[in-house]
Amino acid sequence: MTGYSQAELSRMLCDLESDLVERKRSAADRRAIRRNICAFANDLAGRGKPGVIVIGVEDDGRCAGLPITDQLLRDLSQMRDDGNILPLPSMSVEKHTLPDCENKPCDVAVVTVQPSDDPPVRYQGRTWVRIGPTVRQATPEEEVRLAERRRGRDLTFDRRAAPGSTFDDLDLEYIKTQYMPRAIAYEVLQQNRRALDEQLRSLRLTSDNTPTYGCLLGFGRDPQRWVPGAYVQFLRIDGTELTDAIRSQKVLTGRLEDILRQLDELLELSISVRTEIAGRREVRRPDYPVDALRQIARNAIMHRSYEGTNAPVRVYWFSDRVEIHSPGGLYGQVTAQNFGTGVTDYRNPLIAEIMYHLGFAQRFGLGIPLARRALADNGNPPPQFDFQPTCVLAVVKPAP
Repeated sequence: MTGYSQAELSRMLCDLESDLVERKRSAADRRAIRRNICAFANDLAGRGKPGVIVIGVEDDGRCAGLPITDQLLRDLSQMRDDGNILPLPSMSVEKHTLPDCENKPCDVAVVTVQPSDDPPVRYQGRTWVRIGPTVRQATPEEEVRLAERRRGRDLTFDRRAAPGSTFDDLDLEYIKTQYMPRAIAYEVLQQNRRALDEQLRSLRLTSDNTPTYGCLLGFGRDPQRWVPGAYVQFLRIDGTELTDAIRSQKVLTGRLEDILRQLDELLELSISVRTEIAGRREVRRPDYPVDALRQIARNAIMHRSYEGTNAPVRVYWFSDRVEIHSPGGLYGQVTAQNFGTGVTDYRNPLIAEIMYHLGFAQRFGLGIPLARRALADNGNPPPQFDFQPTCVLAVVKPAP
């Protein structure tokens, strides 16, 4: 990630006219920090340079004497992945010791935010931009400028236009009544004077006035027509081998929300609950905690490869385990060593954003850690993962 040298940061700290730096004496106002992250990511001025938020200095560049703790750095880092800023900003958080404007050494936290390749970036449904030293909400005209600036190259599959598709292939009423109120702040939506095609472009649902693959998966009338492998195969097997008798099977198709809700219901119905007597109390304990299976399955749907394969996400429920197969190997900076530790990268950032707004992702990067904790709390062994170049397999064993 391209940032600034120590010398450059020192100069920026005391350059009170720079529009690339925001000074904060503390991190108490988290909303203001997030608005600045959003504004620097949008880079309305088109500077093409990262913006910097320096925490621990006064407005005039003097040191505020703020203790820069590990907890503070973690809290700032988590602002990237908590789902409040979408699409996810590219940013880093570091501790530095810099000379302040009185040439005294000062410990500061530096948040460096890269200009987004996929604007407009929104914080809680609102687009924030920086005009000189001030941060304010973008006008509809400024949002159009941001949308038009997107790079056409290196788009992820879910952000590419689906050739041959039109607005007639979309459930526009569903987008207007169900998705937009969750993706855009209420007052912004009420004041929106733009045409529908401009609104869809602003939400990354179209490219060159053509629906994207992610849009068709989320809101298409027939998503599997455009992405044949975008479904879930669910098998309940009466044994421990794939060749054993199949007790039941389902193919889950439709829009992204339809598939996720069907899968939630199937997982819950498939769980067995035993009753234990603890003293005078009855304790009901499932063989699998449903929240863990949901998190792993949603992770498989969000991060799978939809390009170059017709393979579905597969959920195979054996008598001694549950297997969840996700087409496509690990992506980007996620490795077998850091998988499930909160490190995130997105093969399908638009699908991740749609799942978040529809309520199927509460915070990014926490699905696997939450699943591990739910399994441990229920007495299940930790999940096992097998990483192959073309597939990620998760195996969950029942509680003993």
